[in-house]
Amino acid sequence: MPTEDTLPVWLVDDDPDVRESLSQWLDVSDLAVRTFDAAAPALEALRDDAPCGVLVSDVKMPGMDGLALLDTVQALEAPPPVVLMTGHGDVPMAVAAMQAGCWDFVEKPFAPERLEECVRRALQQRRLALENDRLRRALREGDLAGRLLGQAPAMVALRQQLATLAPVRANVLVQGETGSGKEVVARCLHDFGPGAEAPFVALNCGALAPELIESELFGHEKGAFTGANARRIGRLEHASGGTLFLDEVESLPLSAQVKLLRALQEGEITPLGSNAVRPVELRVVAAAKADLQAMAREGRFREDLYYRLAITELQLPPLRERREDIAVLFSHFCRQAAAVHERDVPEASPALLQALEQQDWPGNLRQMRNAATRFVLGLEIPGLEDGEVAELGSLNAQVAAFECSLLRAALGRHGGNIQAVMEELELPRRTLNQKMLKHGLRREAFLDLADPESAGPSEP
Repeated sequence: MPTEDTLPVWLVDDDPDVRESLSQWLDVSDLAVRTFDAAAPALEALRDDAPCGVLVSDVKMPGMDGLALLDTVQALEAPPPVVLMTGHGDVPMAVAAMQAGCWDFVEKPFAPERLEECVRRALQQRRLALENDRLRRALREGDLAGRLLGQAPAMVALRQQLATLAPVRANVLVQGETGSGKEVVARCLHDFGPGAEAPFVALNCGALAPELIESELFGHEKGAFTGANARRIGRLEHASGGTLFLDEVESLPLSAQVKLLRALQEGEITPLGSNAVRPVELRVVAAAKADLQAMAREGRFREDLYYRLAITELQLPPLRERREDIAVLFSHFCRQAAAVHERDVPEASPALLQALEQQDWPGNLRQMRNAATRFVLGLEIPGLEDGEVAELGSLNAQVAAFECSLLRAALGRHGGNIQAVMEELELPRRTLNQKMLKHGLRREAFLDLADPESAGPSEP
């Protein structure tokens, strides 16, 4: 993604002396410049998707003038800001041009500083527009659905919340049980957010010795304490511009909570052993498996820090509350494990899938990943070694489980392509729809799971 500093300023003017003097000034101001002697070649370059931060053009030029260039540029997809240079007495015309979409205008004669200031503001707007376009494109392409699998209502709602929150820098508190995917959610907020190219820094607060927490958060200078043999940058400073993920934030001692609160409020930190104040700007995603509000009422967590972290909250559902996603998730983790261990992906039997759906999964996704890895390696799955897989109840229950397994496997092979599933299983569409409804199977859950060798053309 280009930044404000790398996007060039395009200067369009038929007067070579003006082009030379203005380009020299902008170049001295550390702004990249590309010049054109007429509107037509600039427009051709724009249509070829050449990078442009802001287009500065004279109004009166032979051939296509600046106003016609403005109108044409405005019709392009994601047009750059346009700044017009006008002669004295053209102000009413310039105002009309701004109403038509012109970013700004400068009236001749003007001081070069005036043009530089205008260009820098336009470049900042261009950078933000390109960044927002990148975020919207990433969300449109379904990256969230690829990272947060499942069509359970709670997961659909979670992805919608993430799509709304990711483009803004608000702090987020993620609550959920162990292994429910809190760091995955934090990474989604970072990767689809405005600081995606800056660091994502993760810190497990529960894994740190109390005497090291402040050094980890804020850093220290050489000699700040016994054993501090070199200067160390803290996690807040390292994450500046990006995202700091504080896992198990409820484990922070109260003394560290006070300093963290001040750092977030003031936007600055002071490393241990130093008097130098360093600015930090970052989004904090905190994760907790405990009720922080209840801890605050008990005096074990600062209430003011809770409100600083929980600008908004996300609740992750445990796996036992999204059983309709278990088969899809198990298949996904099996494919991952097979790739890592260079094994073929074994086919899960209907009995195994039904037994998996009946488990409570106290370890959530982490436990399921472990189960899938053991299955791929041919090992017993903990909790299923005592005959649960074989004891499926009545004949009707076993038939239903087998039917569900066949439907799920076919949908997975064909990536949710209903026509291909109908042809493979020789079912009319109405019958297939009824059976999918009966077993709680949604086509959307299988859209990205197709076997490239067996999937037919996808449906619109």
